[in-house]
Amino acid sequence: MQACAKEIEATGRRALACPVDVADAGAVDAAALRVESELGPIDVWVNDAMTTVFSTFAEIEPDDFRRAVEVTFLGQVWGTRAALERMRPRNRGAIVNVGSALAFTGIPLQSPYCASKFACRGFFESLRAELLHDRSKIRLSMVHLPAVNTPQFDWCKNTTDRRPQPVPPIYQPEIAAQFIVDVAIDGRRAKVVGSWNKLLVAAASVAPAVVNQFAAIGAWEAQLTADPAEPNAPVNLYEPVDDVSDFGARGRFDDLAGGFLTPDYLQTLPDTAAKAARASLRSLAEKVRWRARRLWATARHRRA
Repeated sequence: MQACAKEIEATGRRALACPVDVADAGAVDAAALRVESELGPIDVWVNDAMTTVFSTFAEIEPDDFRRAVEVTFLGQVWGTRAALERMRPRNRGAIVNVGSALAFTGIPLQSPYCASKFACRGFFESLRAELLHDRSKIRLSMVHLPAVNTPQFDWCKNTTDRRPQPVPPIYQPEIAAQFIVDVAIDGRRAKVVGSWNKLLVAAASVAPAVVNQFAAIGAWEAQLTADPAEPNAPVNLYEPVDDVSDFGARGRFDDLAGGFLTPDYLQTLPDTAAKAARASLRSLAEKVRWRARRLWATARHRRA
């Protein structure tokens, strides 16, 4: 955080590093108060804090699940509340909440994160309708990101036996940051970043059962590297792991973070197409079994 502040100051701008637990509504409000008292009125507020547990749902401790949801979902709620408290009297400002393709479809090993992002999207839709009803000039937007090369994959809690990774195609954080800035300026309602992300979101709205099967077939292995998990790896679920050393915005996937056109990713497209075909067949078979059970139950009821 201090390194980020120094980068801003190097451009001739003022910066304020203000560490806060976004799951604590009072602490977030106090941080907003401090920002306005030292830097002036808040014009743009971005909610992006997250943490998660890479694990099957059955292996996640209840306290860990709760904490991941409190940070990832309630962090956006409390951040938005703190921003609105300052923006409403002025009737201006922009709030950008960061979502994900996983706000539209869930994948294995990510139940706390997916649940949180779905909740973030529902919260966004509800609050935006309220602002529209009030004819407010405060702009509320949401940017849905693809897989991003950040350090989270080295310090989010992991109960699997391998090191996690973002599901390709992977993008650099600077790409995400640019779209967030663009949306904060132009005020569009929502932006889905990345070609594959757009396809996935569209497919999830049209054929959710197929996308669910596709996630079951391909998303498990796609999130795990061949490297064994580090038993003593730092975990940021309850406390920050970068409060002494700043690790920057990028993770360890620079070589793969070229987006959809990364050669390594393009080589996987035939396999992806094959998995999509398998997912379609599985979804069809599931539908046939459901109809058969329904017909059997109906016939049994009539005989009775």
